[in-house]
This record gives sequence, structure tokens and C-alpha cells, in this order.
Amino acid sequence: MSVELTEVQQGNVLEIRVSGKLDRQAYELFTPSVERQIETYGKLRILLELHDFHGWEAAALWEDIKFDVKHFNDIEKLAIVGESKWQHGMSVFCKPFTTGTVRYFDSSQIDQARQWLAE
Repeated sequence: MSVELTEVQQGNVLEIRVSGKLDRQAYELFTPSVERQIETYGKLRILLELHDFHGWEAAALWEDIKFDVKHFNDIEKLAIVGESKWQHGMSVFCKPFTTGTVRYFDSSQIDQARQWLAE
């Protein structure tokens, strides 16, 4: 598992690159950073890049659900950039867990995803 965080565009855009299989420690790593940005900038625009992503361990899935409930109103836009059809389906699955707009982009369209977040 690997998680990489990048803050761009004066802080309200957060890029998260995930590979491997997410575990509970990944949420312990990036949740405090996300929450600091929410406190500072309000609603965030997030680019979630999934590279060689294999899903969640059970404990991590629970952490994801808790995160989604807590931050239901804190995400303005979520761009999911992935490599497979099931990751595209994940973007549909995510929509009920946020008031923000969710869109899927193929990994070859990462520049379009960044542009969409900036609009």
C-alpha cells in the first residue's frame, strides 16, 4: 500500500495518489491532513488517483465509511482517476456519500481531471 498527498492551488485542491491495497494506517496518515485543509479552506476539491489499486482491507473500508459520513458536506468536487472499469463503478458508488460532484476520468485524462477541478 502506498498513499501520496499533494496540496495544490492555494490549498483547496488535494491530490491523493493511492496504489496497492488501502489499510487502516493509510487513513491515519491522510485524514489529519485532509481535516486541516478543510479547517483552513472550507470545501475541498480532491483528485483521487488510483494506480495499480487493489481495494481496501476490511478495517480500511470501515475507516472510509466513517470518513465519508464525517465529511459528507466538505467536498465540493471529487475527480477519481483510475485504470479499470471497476474503478469507474466506484465513482458511481461514491456519489451518495458526498454532496459534492463526483466524476471519473481514465488515467490518460488526468490533465482533464485537474482542469475540471480548477473550473
